[in-house]
Amino acid sequence: MELIDGKKIAVKVKQELADEVNRLKANGERAPHLVAVLVGNDPASETYVASKVKACQEVGFKSTEMRYSADMTEEQLLAVVDRLNRDTDVDGYIVQLPLPAHISEEKVLMAINPDKDVDGFHPCNVGKMVTGLPAYLPATPAGIVELLKRYDIPTQGKHCVVIGRSNIVGTPMAVLMSRKGRHADCTVTLCHSRTQNLKEMALQADILIVALGKPQFVTADMVKEGAVVIDVGIHRIASDKTKSGFRLVGDVDFEQVAPKCSYITPVPGGVGPMTIVSLLQNTLEARKGLS
Repeated sequence: MELIDGKKIAVKVKQELADEVNRLKANGERAPHLVAVLVGNDPASETYVASKVKACQEVGFKSTEMRYSADMTEEQLLAVVDRLNRDTDVDGYIVQLPLPAHISEEKVLMAINPDKDVDGFHPCNVGKMVTGLPAYLPATPAGIVELLKRYDIPTQGKHCVVIGRSNIVGTPMAVLMSRKGRHADCTVTLCHSRTQNLKEMALQADILIVALGKPQFVTADMVKEGAVVIDVGIHRIASDKTKSGFRLVGDVDFEQVAPKCSYITPVPGGVGPMTIVSLLQNTLEARKGLS
């Protein structure tokens, strides 16, 4: 069993990004500029945005945070989106989800200029992804593909089972793994909460990608010997063995499952760090012009 070290790979990718930023500056061009829009004070969103700002600093990007109270109106947020669309100094921006209940996430996402949609959620980018055209890919699926590439894990002709069908991870993950390419070309089964015989489906997987959002859902009896397991989930659970009183776990019961795997991502330190660097890669592409 080999751990897929997302932290280590993220450091390498950030160094590559920093080198590219230095080349841009040496040619008299400005650094990429990423803006994060945060409405309200969701703790997970606060943590994620702080990580993005730190990562931008590490690679030499310009980063801007735009913070608004939770009582901001939908009209006001759409006006912010419109300003960002028209600001030529901004290469890419993200509107951090979730938004307060009175604001339509769909309306906001549809209003974002697809050329600045570095989250890869706009239907224009989703459609381009599906048809194999150059597009900004959703950050977590793109980060997972990058991990498979960097570890040179064989995927062609393999059976990839994805558990979870969200538009952020599961569905785009299934699309990316089924596309033509050295680190794709899988036969893909997409499972979800209504899938019958889920255990039997999971046992068929050469590559099992779990993004269901349920702590330690996947157990050893759901994983075949030698499988590659990618755990997207992250949850806090109570623990009397840590000073904080909690520990982080994924959607996979790591202790049970890891001995059966050829490769597995830990939680934390697996997929999470790659999500951030994928967002930065999209922002650099936006700065250079998506090719």
